[in-house]
Amino acid sequence: MAELNKTIHEPVRLRIMAALVTLAPADEVEFTYLRDLLEVTDGNLGAHLRKLEEAGYIAVNKIFVERKPRTYVSATAEGRKIFHEHVAALESILKSK
Repeated sequence: MAELNKTIHEPVRLRIMAALVTLAPADEVEFTYLRDLLEVTDGNLGAHLRKLEEAGYIAVNKIFVERKPRTYVSATAEGRKIFHEHVAALESILKSK
């Protein structure tokens, strides 16, 4: 049986990755868009993004726009690969029941 990825399996992280892998590889979304989409707090989202970034599954791009900090997030190639493997493992579990 395929193994689940413990880093991605956490519900908020799974939802983050699901949102990011739907984008084109070069696209990114703003932190506030993700926060509102997932209905989580800034601190909660930030902690989950840090875990995913440390694992190499996402890239975080911080810039200033008109003197205001903006944070953009995208899935890395490794993150996309791991996410699809995780989804395949979930599907395998569901089909085996």
